[in-house]
Amino acid sequence: MGDNNIFHYPPDLFELLVQTIPLLNKSKESVLLFFKGAGVNESIFSDISNKVRVDKDRINKFYIVRTILERINEKNETHLRERREIIKRVTEFESFSNCWESDRLKAIGLVSEVQKVVNVKDSFTRMKQQRETEQKKRAQEYQKKVDEIRKKQEIKDRIKKDLYSLFGESNAQKRGKHLEKVLNFYFKTFDILVKEDFKRTGENGEGILEQIDAIIEIDYQVYLVEMKWMKSPIGSNDLFAHLGRIYHRTGAHGIYISASGYTPSGIEAAKDALKGNALLVLFELEEFVNIIEDEIDFNQYLRDKIKKAIIDKNPYVRMDK
Repeated sequence: MGDNNIFHYPPDLFELLVQTIPLLNKSKESVLLFFKGAGVNESIFSDISNKVRVDKDRINKFYIVRTILERINEKNETHLRERREIIKRVTEFESFSNCWESDRLKAIGLVSEVQKVVNVKDSFTRMKQQRETEQKKRAQEYQKKVDEIRKKQEIKDRIKKDLYSLFGESNAQKRGKHLEKVLNFYFKTFDILVKEDFKRTGENGEGILEQIDAIIEIDYQVYLVEMKWMKSPIGSNDLFAHLGRIYHRTGAHGIYISASGYTPSGIEAAKDALKGNALLVLFELEEFVNIIEDEIDFNQYLRDKIKKAIIDKNPYVRMDK
């Protein structure tokens, strides 16, 4: 029995107990001992004890049971333990041989009825608890989603702030390194960042042989990412350097992000690379500004750019306008 409401006896259970307990005890004294054994303080029924002692013929067992039950049933929490114990003693009662023979069958039937009522109420209590548990679980799941959305929004706001602050940075070297950090954090937010600021060193102590700003993975495809914030548009020589990294890795593709756009020769270099099965998708930094500002799904945006590059053989397509 899980819910306290069962032990604050409702009318049907109350009346059943009034009818049952007198039949389980042969004498009025036994009824008082039943309640005492259930933990009911004698002060609650001291006046009844006196009546039984002085003139027990003027009081019957049913009156005794009803009066005591009324008194312990009046307060929700005060006599909760006693009410529980009374229910337990009645539902687990088996000593029917100790009842008056004329009351035995009726006592068996009434105990069975009490058991049924308690079981039904227990079932409703369990169902109520299950509903409450399920509602609590749904509320927790909803709150978790709300928290995740809020956290993600806070991260996006931070990325926006950090990205926009770069436009006021006059030191080109600082600006370039900070750009890498901001965009790598952005990639991490979308769970596509594999490595940031990757460096490959020589096996014989030659130092850094190769450096890649970021490595991301979308749809099980690896992309090597290069980021540049230059004064002039990116030309073919800069792109060839990054294409060299792609060509030396089986199955790898590339992404190039430029804050200053691309020269015609640079765009042609990316197109020619497609003929050699090397995909180099060209981005402008302004695209990222628009993607972040408009809260566009970057993963899907990149997928669409890749399709355009492969199908239309055009790796330089602006889809944010």
